[in-house]
Amino acid sequence: MTILITGASGLIGSELTALFLKAGHTVHFLTTRKEAIVNKANHKGFYWNPSLGILDENCLNGVSVVINLAGSSIAKRWTKSYKNEIVESRVLSLQMLYQLLKKNKGHQVRQLVTASAIGIYPHSYTHYYTEDEKIQETDFLSEVVIKWEEAAQAFNQLGISVAVLRIGLVLSMKGGAMPALVAPVKKGVGATFGSGEQWQSWIHIEDLISLFEHLVEKHLYGVYNAVAPNPVTHKKMLHEIASRLHKPLWLPAIPKSIMKLLLGEMATLLYDSQRVCAKKVEDSHFIYTYPNLGLALDNLLLNK
Repeated sequence: MTILITGASGLIGSELTALFLKAGHTVHFLTTRKEAIVNKANHKGFYWNPSLGILDENCLNGVSVVINLAGSSIAKRWTKSYKNEIVESRVLSLQMLYQLLKKNKGHQVRQLVTASAIGIYPHSYTHYYTEDEKIQETDFLSEVVIKWEEAAQAFNQLGISVAVLRIGLVLSMKGGAMPALVAPVKKGVGATFGSGEQWQSWIHIEDLISLFEHLVEKHLYGVYNAVAPNPVTHKKMLHEIASRLHKPLWLPAIPKSIMKLLLGEMATLLYDSQRVCAKKVEDSHFIYTYPNLGLALDNLLLNK
């Protein structure tokens, strides 16, 4: 099978590329950096620049599955211009792929698997979100994800099945939020954000990568919450990390007002609460390696 990946150099993309290559698949990837292009029998890079409307059409040769991970990081201060970049980097990349596939009638692509985010769900301490939740725009993150998913669902019009993964907090020591959570605890200055009662719906990086593979192998479509079956509160997660590092948590909680001064609107990432259900993923016969936070942290922090 030949798989085209956008965003292949990121945390998820690099792990996914390695998994597919190890499984014997051919991986094509799109990159905005010409120096990153490789040209091997089973691993080929192609240049694109969505903001300039540039895309090497040869990227589609032999491709049956497209995995879309493209998008600027949300972990950067949300100025007005950068907020536009966050949206456009997700929507424009999908629109370019859509137009390419629409133009190339002889393509072999049968499935699009795209990243999305649980930020589409409103902040709540009590609600338990399933994929059937009626979605409404409530803040900037929900605006981003709604537009992101709309651009992906358009591929259905081309006869391509679409699978959407609403990804939660990805646990990995190679990148993402985990190193930032662990670092202050290691230094003995860990503290909860706000009450700590906000729900964190997380997933171990290995399970997330396996879930992408699962959707491709089973040719599944529809929306899936890419989270582990057992979400925890922020306070619980921090205490579990501190316990494994044998560090105290003695500092007072950090008020949202303080982080808003430092981070602006982006502070919402630290205080919003989304308790998200994984039942649909489980019903698809996917088996989690790390269904519980304890197992995930043991692996990441203790190498068990």
